Amino acid sequence: MASFKYEAMDTTGTEVKDSIDAATEEEAQQKIRQMGYFVTKITEVAAKKGGKEKKKGGKKKRGFTIGGVSGKALCTFTRQFSTLQDAGLPILRSLRILEGQMKAGVLKYAIADVIEDVESGSTLSEAFGKHPKCFDRLYVNMVKAGEAGGALEVILQRLADFKEKAQTLKRKITGAMIYPSVVIFVAVSILTFIMIFIIPKFEKIFKDFGMKLPALTLYLMSTSRWVSVYWYVLPLIPLTFWLLLKVLRMSRTGGYVLDRMYLWIPVVGGLIEKTAIAQSTRTLGTLVSSGVPILEGLAIVKATCTNQVFERLYQRVYESIREGDTIVQPLRESKLVDDMVVNMIDVGEETGDLDTMLNKVADIYEEEVNILVESLLSLLEPIMIVFLGGVIGGIVIALFMPLIGMLEGLSK
Repeated sequence: MASFKYEAMDTTGTEVKDSIDAATEEEAQQKIRQMGYFVTKITEVAAKKGGKEKKKGGKKKRGFTIGGVSGKALCTFTRQFSTLQDAGLPILRSLRILEGQMKAGVLKYAIADVIEDVESGSTLSEAFGKHPKCFDRLYVNMVKAGEAGGALEVILQRLADFKEKAQTLKRKITGAMIYPSVVIFVAVSILTFIMIFIIPKFEKIFKDFGMKLPALTLYLMSTSRWVSVYWYVLPLIPLTFWLLLKVLRMSRTGGYVLDRMYLWIPVVGGLIEKTAIAQSTRTLGTLVSSGVPILEGLAIVKATCTNQVFERLYQRVYESIREGDTIVQPLRESKLVDDMVVNMIDVGEETGDLDTMLNKVADIYEEEVNILVESLLSLLEPIMIVFLGGVIGGIVIALFMPLIGMLEGLSK
C-alpha cells in the first residue's frame, strides 16, 4: 500500500493538506471524496522520492471513448461548476477539481482539453466550442455571454437550471412511455407463445376427432401455422417501420411531412406541440436573459428544434426580426401557438420583459405537458385492456366453439 500527499478543498472552500494510504491513486481519490473534499492535487510519496512526481492536472493520456455525454452527467457538471464559481474559485481550479472527480469518459477528457486550452490563453467559451459532442451552441453562447458581461457564475446557474428542467421534462415523457411499451411487449410475447405452442395442440385434437370446424376456428388455426413458420417476421415489422421513417427523414421534405403528420395524431400531436413550445420558449428565454442577442438566440432555437414544422416557424420569426418586425406576427399567422402565448410574448416585447414572459410560457406549457402525459396514460390503459381482452376472448371463443359442438354431439 502506497502513501499519497494531497491538497483538497472542503465544502466551504478552505484548503486542506494531508496524506492518505491507499493501494492506487484512484482509491486514494475515492477515500478523499468520501471525506467530503474536492481533490486539487495528489502526489504519490514513493514516486516523489524517485524524482518522478505524479501530479493531478498534468498532461494526461487520453483513453478511447465512443458516444456522447448523457444529459444527467452534463447537468451535474454544470451545477457543480456554477457552485464552485459562485464560491469565488478561479475557473482553472474549478475545472481541475471537477475533472479530478469524474470517471473516465468523453466528458472527463473534454474537460482535460478545456483546461489545457484555457491555460494556453483561450477563453472558456472558445475551449468549450471545440467539443460540440459535450457542449452545444446554446451552452457555448451562454458561457460567451457570461464572459462578456462579467457574470459567468450567474449565467452558469441559469444554464444549470435550464439543463435540469429540460432533463426533468424529458425524463417524465420517457418514463411515461415505459409502462405501455412493456405491456405491449409482454402481450405480444404471450400471444406469440399461444399461437406457436398452444393452438397446434388443439388443432391436433380437432383433427383426431375429425370435427368440422367453424370459420373463426379455421382462421385461428391458419394464423397459428403462419406464426409458427414465419415468427421471425414479427420483430421485422416494427424494425422495417422504424427504418422507413429513418429513410423518409433523410430528406427535408420527408421529415417535414412526418413531423406535420405527428401533429395531427389525437392527444399525441398535442403532446408533441406543447413539448416543442415549452422547450423552445425555455431555451430562448434563458438565452435572452443571459444577454445573448435575440437573432443569435433564435438561430440556436431553430438549430436545436427537433420538429421541422417548428423549425420553419422559428426561421420565419428570425426573418421577421431581421427585417425589423416583431416576433408576434409570424407566431400568430402559423396557427401553431395558442393566442395566450402570442399575447404574453406581445406584452413581453412591449414592456421589454421578453425573457420573463418566455420563461412563464415555458412554465405553463411544461405543466400542460405533465397533464397531457397523465391523460395519455389514462387513455392507453383502457385501450390496451379492451384490445387484449378482445384478442384473448376471440381465441377462447374460436377454441371452445368446436368443443361445445363436440359435447352437444356426445349428449345426443
